[in-house]
Amino acid sequence: MAGLVAGVLHAPLTAIFLIAELTGGYTLFIPLMIVASVSFGLSKYYIKHSLYTKRLALEGNLITHDKDQKILTLMDIDSVIEKNLIPVTAQMTLGELIDNAVVKSNRNVFPVIHPSTKMFEGVILLDNIRTIMFKHELYESVKVKDVMQSPPDIIRMEKDKMADIMDKFQRTNAWNLPVVKEGVYVGFVSKSKLLTAYRKNLIYFST
Repeated sequence: MAGLVAGVLHAPLTAIFLIAELTGGYTLFIPLMIVASVSFGLSKYYIKHSLYTKRLALEGNLITHDKDQKILTLMDIDSVIEKNLIPVTAQMTLGELIDNAVVKSNRNVFPVIHPSTKMFEGVILLDNIRTIMFKHELYESVKVKDVMQSPPDIIRMEKDKMADIMDKFQRTNAWNLPVVKEGVYVGFVSKSKLLTAYRKNLIYFST
């Protein structure tokens, strides 16, 4: 019985003292400790979470002793999404891009979206057009679709959790990643804002 409780609940001390109290079997306390410890060790090795925490872990809502994971679990993606970037469309000319977006923004990234569905299609980086943005003879012939590119990765609100987002930034080494919800453009998350939010939470949980 002690082995069952220790293994299923991941609570060896609870199992030891509960069974000892229920049975009054303090003469077998040492064997009880051995059984509970072995059961807990094997269960923890093969099944990371207990019966009560497994569902929360699968949903990404489990707060554990792991401080990093705890912080990521509590962070809200909505709090780090930046929605002040100026979107453009693929059919815009270079001149329209500069007049309607570049000169009005202090950012170096511009999301490309479908004009009616708002579906995300790509990005324009200022570095992509820096060599041609002052060539007025190209303002009508070059279109956004000619210089846009795919982002290194996309954050999907319907499935990505904070741990996934952190992993995408680490894996791609990107500074900005677009956020979509079922394909529709929502905004951008910047690595600097994400790390700032993470540090604030780290300080909060460390005090």
